[in-house]
Amino acid sequence: MADKQAPLAWDVYVTEPEPTLDKDVPPGASGRVFSPTSATLIFGERDAVLVDALLTVAQADALAEWVAGHGKNLKALYVTHGHADHWFGLSVILGRFPQARAFALPQVVDRTRSVHTPELIASAWEARFRGKLPETLVYPEPLAGGRLELEGHELVAMDVGHTDTDVTTILHAPDIGLVVAGDAAYNGVHQYLAESDHQSRAEWIAALDTIEALRPRAVIAGHKRADRADDPRIVEETRQYIRDFDRIAESSATARELYDQVLALHPDRVNPGAVWASAVALKPDDAATTAR
Repeated sequence: MADKQAPLAWDVYVTEPEPTLDKDVPPGASGRVFSPTSATLIFGERDAVLVDALLTVAQADALAEWVAGHGKNLKALYVTHGHADHWFGLSVILGRFPQARAFALPQVVDRTRSVHTPELIASAWEARFRGKLPETLVYPEPLAGGRLELEGHELVAMDVGHTDTDVTTILHAPDIGLVVAGDAAYNGVHQYLAESDHQSRAEWIAALDTIEALRPRAVIAGHKRADRADDPRIVEETRQYIRDFDRIAESSATARELYDQVLALHPDRVNPGAVWASAVALKPDDAATTAR
């Protein structure tokens, strides 16, 4: 490895909540939005690495402009996991920065390719964001060795297993005590638990234990409110939310009960639509009745 140069720095871009065309809206709501999503730029004196690439063309265009404003050479992008809101924007970003290459751990690349069939893209994404998505999708390359080098500093990709979906990772910058957590951590935003059961919620808590063991000085959540600091305390906040959701999911009889009780415990988080999506997924037989 080359001799270390100046310390690295980082900056975070956060989208506004994105309106969707979802017809299944939470009780009492008039519509649905997609949670605010973050992308993180880690940079040195000359070069930079961007973590995650957002979802829509407009989001990715704005992100590219923000990256350009830092005046660095974007050498790489890293994708934390296969949810579309973290990689659909790759084609836009790479079009603006053709010298850069996009990477993910091999298992993330495999899952991204296998899950995103034309049928799923049409039903889960195009139907919800009609006319907003890139026409061309670019997949990340497998990251050999699980490490990126940035001006003599190592950025370490770590598989943390199931968080809000299967096969998720974080990017650790040990020299500056930074963890870019992808969807392993949330910050002031309701967590997406639609792909969970009791066992996988325990696995998510174990992933948070892994992050905490790194003793980070900053943790950047994949979904966060722009006004909230990237304080490591969000690891415990995320963990407590999962514990609360798990307890309520086991004891509640209906989607509406699950939804109402989670909101009552966490009234300050944004995007209750994520709670409703999770409640309906876990208790689908009740959803049609409780939405009325």
